[in-house]
Amino acid sequence: MSVKIIHVGLGGWGGDWARTAIPAVAEVEVVAIADPDATTLQTVGAAIGAPAAARFPSLTAALARVEAEAVVITAPAVTHAPLALEALEAGKHVLVEKPFANTAEEAATAARRAEELGLVLQVSQNYRNYPAPRTVQRLLQEGVLGELAGISIDFRQWDNDRPFEDHPHYRFPHPMINDMAIHHFDLLRKVTGQEAARVYTKVKDPSYSKYVEEASAVMTIEMTDGLVVSYRGSWLSRGEPTPWAGEWRITGEHGELFFTSRGGGGAADPAHADLVTLRRPGARPEPVALEAQELYGRSAGLALFARAIRTGGVPETVGSANLGSLALMEAAGRSAASGRVEDVLLP
Repeated sequence: MSVKIIHVGLGGWGGDWARTAIPAVAEVEVVAIADPDATTLQTVGAAIGAPAAARFPSLTAALARVEAEAVVITAPAVTHAPLALEALEAGKHVLVEKPFANTAEEAATAARRAEELGLVLQVSQNYRNYPAPRTVQRLLQEGVLGELAGISIDFRQWDNDRPFEDHPHYRFPHPMINDMAIHHFDLLRKVTGQEAARVYTKVKDPSYSKYVEEASAVMTIEMTDGLVVSYRGSWLSRGEPTPWAGEWRITGEHGELFFTSRGGGGAADPAHADLVTLRRPGARPEPVALEAQELYGRSAGLALFARAIRTGGVPETVGSANLGSLALMEAAGRSAASGRVEDVLLP
């Protein structure tokens, strides 16, 4: 039996969830949609065939009228934690888009409440649900590189051509650190199995940037065992664009792993960009075989969410397990503002 869900937040990325990510998952059934913008609500509702009686201006209204087991939140980030708490207090399981909350403390409050109520609160860290990072995680756990010496991560995209008034991304709070690098922070924790301890961030954009806040950032991240990670990310790069997960080089005693993941939309194979190569000393890089998956990205995470509800399992990205990613995000932002190395503080 499918899990009945209310989907909240249909603008932009939320609309894409409604049209592409959710319909791919047989384990869920959308019984209501909600968005405060009437035009967005009508447009998305028509696109997915939601009847007028299943369209609501708010989560509060939907909860009062519809029987559902869970809520999927893809509304703006500032609303994530308040909406999650509202849904939890109504007895609903919650899947929330990243970033989980504006602060790690706010996220911890929601995570604790979910545990108290015995409900699933899962964060959609969708980059985890691709074969390349899963393979790299396994290889590092098996010790294929021996002792690690360092990690470098590069993210390059150009997103500066649209008129300012037509592109909400220019006005996102911390569009590089909070909106993009949070994915890479979370992958870093996944593949290494470690938490970050300290971070130093430097941000400086050229005069032609249309972004209100940082569109690029350079960071040095120290993990708990002392491993040093070099991160460079930019929405203003004229270099060769990377896939969305960036390009990673992990070097160690016995060689180097290179990987990239999460290509652009529209490909028949969602994992078409996923690649892992292993370079041994004195040898050419060799591709590593990747396992096929039935679902990828957001759809895979949604399926895992539904199965956790049905089986009582604990998802990999349960709210409490996501706090380390948020704490690193917060520390990176503090460092950008202070100009100093900042400790990563778990709530």
